[in-house]
Amino acid sequence: MDMLKGDQIAEANLTDWRKLAQGLHARYLVGDFGTGARFVAAVGEAGDALGHHPSVSIGKGYVDFKLVSDDAIYRDDEGTEHVVEWVTQQDVDLARRITEIAVDHQVDADPASVSDIELGLDTARSATIAPVWAALLTGSVDAQGRGTPSDEIRDATGRVPNLWFGDADEHEAPGQRFHIEIYVAPEVAEQRIAAAVAAGGTIVDDSNAPSLTVIADQDGNKGIVCVDASAAKKD
Repeated sequence: MDMLKGDQIAEANLTDWRKLAQGLHARYLVGDFGTGARFVAAVGEAGDALGHHPSVSIGKGYVDFKLVSDDAIYRDDEGTEHVVEWVTQQDVDLARRITEIAVDHQVDADPASVSDIELGLDTARSATIAPVWAALLTGSVDAQGRGTPSDEIRDATGRVPNLWFGDADEHEAPGQRFHIEIYVAPEVAEQRIAAAVAAGGTIVDDSNAPSLTVIADQDGNKGIVCVDASAAKKD
Protein backbone atom coordinates (compact mmCIF):
# COMPACT_ATOMS: atom_id res chain seq x y z
CA MET A 1 0.00 0.00 0.00
CA ASP A 2 1.37 3.42 -0.92
CA MET A 3 2.63 5.69 1.84
CA LEU A 4 0.57 8.85 2.33
CA LYS A 5 2.10 12.28 1.90
CA GLY A 6 1.62 15.02 4.45
CA ASP A 7 -1.11 16.83 2.55
CA GLN A 8 -3.07 13.58 2.20
CA ILE A 9 -2.89 13.02 5.96
CA ALA A 10 -3.96 16.62 6.59
CA GLU A 11 -6.94 16.23 4.26
CA ALA A 12 -8.09 13.19 6.29
CA ASN A 13 -8.91 15.62 9.14
CA LEU A 14 -8.08 13.20 11.94
CA THR A 15 -8.98 15.51 14.82
CA ASP A 16 -7.84 13.12 17.57
CA TRP A 17 -4.52 12.31 15.92
CA ARG A 18 -1.20 13.96 15.19
CA LYS A 19 1.47 12.86 12.71
CA LEU A 20 4.80 12.54 14.55
CA ALA A 21 7.88 11.08 12.86
CA GLN A 22 6.72 8.00 10.90
CA GLY A 23 3.31 7.41 12.46
CA LEU A 24 -0.01 8.73 13.74
CA HIS A 25 -0.26 9.24 17.50
CA ALA A 26 -3.22 9.77 19.83
CA ARG A 27 -3.74 9.99 23.58
CA TYR A 28 -7.10 9.35 25.22
CA LEU A 29 -7.90 10.25 28.82
CA VAL A 30 -9.62 7.61 30.94
CA GLY A 31 -11.02 7.80 34.43
CA ASP A 32 -9.68 4.44 35.57
CA PHE A 33 -7.70 1.46 34.35
CA GLY A 34 -10.79 -0.66 33.73
CA THR A 35 -12.24 1.94 31.37
CA GLY A 36 -8.94 2.04 29.52
CA ALA A 37 -8.79 -1.74 29.27
CA ARG A 38 -12.32 -1.97 27.88
CA PHE A 39 -11.51 0.78 25.39
CA VAL A 40 -8.39 -1.07 24.24
CA ALA A 41 -10.35 -4.33 23.93
CA ALA A 42 -12.88 -2.63 21.66
CA VAL A 43 -10.05 -1.18 19.56
CA GLY A 44 -8.57 -4.66 19.32
CA GLU A 45 -11.81 -6.02 17.89
CA ALA A 46 -11.90 -3.19 15.35
CA GLY A 47 -8.31 -3.94 14.42
CA ASP A 48 -9.17 -7.61 13.92
CA ALA A 49 -11.95 -6.61 11.55
CA LEU A 50 -9.65 -4.36 9.51
CA GLY A 51 -6.63 -6.66 9.67
CA HIS A 52 -4.45 -3.94 11.18
CA HIS A 53 -3.60 -2.98 14.76
CA PRO A 54 -2.06 -0.05 16.65
CA SER A 55 0.71 -0.08 19.19
CA VAL A 56 -0.80 0.58 22.62
CA SER A 57 0.46 1.96 25.91
CA ILE A 58 -1.90 2.17 28.87
CA GLY A 59 -1.26 3.81 32.21
CA LYS A 60 -2.91 5.78 34.99
CA GLY A 61 -5.39 8.10 33.34
CA TYR A 62 -4.43 7.55 29.70
CA VAL A 63 -4.28 5.24 26.71
CA ASP A 64 -1.76 6.00 23.96
CA PHE A 65 -1.99 4.66 20.42
CA LYS A 66 0.46 4.69 17.55
CA LEU A 67 -0.54 3.73 14.01
CA VAL A 68 2.03 2.93 11.33
CA SER A 69 2.25 0.43 8.47
CA ASP A 70 5.42 -1.64 8.16
CA ASP A 71 4.79 -2.38 4.49
CA ALA A 72 4.23 1.09 3.06
CA ILE A 73 5.61 1.68 -0.44
CA TYR A 74 7.94 4.64 -1.02
CA ARG A 75 9.15 5.56 -4.51
CA ASP A 76 12.38 7.51 -4.79
CA ASP A 77 13.22 10.06 -7.48
CA GLU A 78 14.29 7.27 -9.84
CA GLY A 79 11.01 5.44 -9.35
CA THR A 80 12.56 2.61 -7.34
CA GLU A 81 10.15 1.17 -4.79
CA HIS A 82 11.17 0.71 -1.14
CA VAL A 83 9.19 -0.96 1.63
CA VAL A 84 9.17 1.43 4.59
CA GLU A 85 7.41 2.13 7.88
CA TRP A 86 5.00 5.00 7.27
CA VAL A 87 1.37 6.04 7.37
CA THR A 88 -0.93 4.42 4.79
CA GLN A 89 -4.67 4.49 4.16
CA GLN A 90 -5.20 1.55 6.52
CA ASP A 91 -3.80 3.66 9.36
CA VAL A 92 -6.16 6.51 8.50
CA ASP A 93 -9.12 4.11 8.36
CA LEU A 94 -8.31 2.60 11.75
CA ALA A 95 -7.66 6.04 13.27
CA ARG A 96 -11.16 7.09 12.25
CA ARG A 97 -12.61 3.91 13.73
CA ILE A 98 -10.75 4.42 17.02
CA THR A 99 -12.16 7.95 17.22
CA GLU A 100 -15.66 6.50 16.85
CA ILE A 101 -14.96 3.91 19.56
CA ALA A 102 -13.69 6.65 21.87
CA VAL A 103 -17.02 8.46 21.52
CA ASP A 104 -18.89 5.25 22.31
CA HIS A 105 -16.76 4.72 25.43
CA GLN A 106 -17.02 8.38 26.46
CA VAL A 107 -13.27 8.97 26.57
CA ASP A 108 -11.77 12.25 25.42
CA ALA A 109 -8.77 12.75 23.16
CA ASP A 110 -5.83 14.92 24.25
CA PRO A 111 -4.00 15.39 20.94
CA ALA A 112 -1.79 18.25 22.12
CA SER A 113 -0.07 15.99 24.66
CA VAL A 114 1.35 13.43 22.22
CA SER A 115 5.11 13.27 21.76
CA ASP A 116 7.75 11.06 20.21
CA ILE A 117 11.51 10.92 20.77
CA GLU A 118 14.22 10.05 18.25
CA LEU A 119 17.99 10.07 18.54
CA GLY A 120 20.27 11.60 15.94
CA LEU A 121 23.97 10.87 15.46
CA ASP A 122 26.06 12.95 13.07
CA THR A 123 28.65 10.91 11.22
CA ALA A 124 30.44 10.57 7.91
CA ARG A 125 30.37 6.76 8.17
CA SER A 126 26.82 5.64 8.96
CA ALA A 127 27.13 2.34 7.08
CA THR A 128 30.25 1.49 9.10
CA ILE A 129 29.03 2.36 12.57
CA ALA A 130 25.32 1.51 12.24
CA PRO A 131 25.76 -2.23 12.94
CA VAL A 132 27.43 -1.41 16.26
CA TRP A 133 24.55 0.79 17.35
CA ALA A 134 21.96 -1.67 16.08
CA ALA A 135 23.49 -4.39 18.23
CA LEU A 136 23.81 -2.10 21.25
CA LEU A 137 20.29 -0.71 21.09
CA THR A 138 18.29 -3.77 20.00
CA GLY A 139 20.59 -6.79 20.27
CA SER A 140 20.42 -7.47 16.53
CA VAL A 141 22.16 -5.96 13.51
CA ASP A 142 18.94 -6.64 11.58
CA ALA A 143 17.57 -3.42 13.08
CA GLN A 144 19.83 -1.44 10.74
CA GLY A 145 17.75 -0.19 7.81
CA ARG A 146 14.55 -1.75 9.13
CA GLY A 147 11.59 0.05 7.57
CA THR A 148 13.76 2.67 5.87
CA PRO A 149 16.03 2.89 2.82
CA SER A 150 18.71 4.52 5.01
CA ASP A 151 20.96 3.10 7.75
CA GLU A 152 18.52 4.24 10.45
CA ILE A 153 18.08 1.85 13.36
CA ARG A 154 14.55 0.89 14.35
CA ASP A 155 13.59 -1.69 16.96
CA ALA A 156 10.70 -3.86 15.78
CA THR A 157 9.11 -3.80 19.24
CA GLY A 158 9.59 -0.09 19.91
CA ARG A 159 11.62 -0.65 23.08
CA VAL A 160 14.10 2.11 22.28
CA PRO A 161 13.89 5.35 20.26
CA ASN A 162 14.83 5.26 16.60
CA LEU A 163 18.41 6.28 15.85
CA TRP A 164 19.05 8.04 12.55
CA PHE A 165 22.30 9.37 11.13
CA GLY A 166 22.94 12.92 9.99
CA ASP A 167 25.68 13.88 7.55
CA ALA A 168 28.94 15.17 9.02
CA ASP A 169 32.43 15.76 7.72
CA GLU A 170 35.34 13.76 9.05
CA HIS A 171 37.10 15.81 11.73
CA GLU A 172 39.40 15.28 14.67
CA ALA A 173 38.11 18.00 16.95
CA PRO A 174 35.70 16.67 19.58
CA GLY A 175 32.13 17.94 19.45
CA GLN A 176 28.59 16.92 20.10
CA ARG A 177 27.60 14.13 17.75
CA PHE A 178 24.37 12.97 19.41
CA HIS A 179 21.23 15.05 19.64
CA ILE A 180 17.66 14.36 20.64
CA GLU A 181 14.66 15.07 18.44
CA ILE A 182 11.38 15.79 20.21
CA TYR A 183 8.31 15.45 17.99
CA VAL A 184 5.33 17.38 19.31
CA ALA A 185 1.86 18.37 18.13
CA PRO A 186 1.91 21.58 16.05
CA GLU A 187 -0.27 23.49 18.51
CA VAL A 188 2.19 23.09 21.40
CA ALA A 189 5.48 23.65 19.57
CA GLU A 190 5.75 27.34 20.44
CA GLN A 191 4.91 26.61 24.06
CA ARG A 192 7.54 23.85 24.23
CA ILE A 193 10.20 26.13 22.73
CA ALA A 194 9.27 29.02 25.02
CA ALA A 195 9.50 26.76 28.06
CA ALA A 196 12.98 25.60 27.04
CA VAL A 197 14.11 29.20 26.51
CA ALA A 198 12.64 30.28 29.85
CA ALA A 199 14.60 27.48 31.50
CA GLY A 200 17.86 28.89 30.12
CA GLY A 201 17.99 27.42 26.63
CA THR A 202 18.82 29.36 23.49
CA ILE A 203 17.36 29.13 20.00
CA VAL A 204 20.38 28.60 17.78
CA ASP A 205 18.61 27.86 14.49
CA ASP A 206 15.00 28.46 13.53
CA SER A 207 15.58 28.79 9.78
CA ASN A 208 13.44 25.69 9.21
CA ALA A 209 10.74 26.53 11.75
CA PRO A 210 8.13 25.42 12.49
CA SER A 211 9.31 22.05 11.17
CA LEU A 212 12.65 22.17 13.00
CA THR A 213 13.82 24.48 15.79
CA VAL A 214 17.26 23.84 17.31
CA ILE A 215 17.62 24.61 21.02
CA ALA A 216 20.93 24.63 22.90
CA ASP A 217 21.38 24.30 26.64
CA GLN A 218 23.88 26.34 28.66
CA ASP A 219 26.68 23.92 27.75
CA GLY A 220 25.91 24.09 24.03
CA ASN A 221 24.24 20.67 23.78
CA LYS A 222 21.49 20.73 21.19
CA GLY A 223 18.00 19.30 20.90
CA ILE A 224 15.51 19.78 18.09
CA VAL A 225 11.80 20.47 18.46
CA CYS A 226 10.15 18.84 15.43
CA VAL A 227 6.72 19.39 13.89
CA ASP A 228 5.36 17.58 10.85
CA ALA A 229 3.85 20.75 9.41
CA SER A 230 2.95 19.06 6.13
CA ALA A 231 0.45 16.76 7.83
CA ALA A 232 -1.13 19.44 10.01
CA LYS A 233 -4.67 20.54 9.28
CA LYS A 234 -4.76 23.81 7.35
CA ASP A 235 -7.03 26.53 8.70
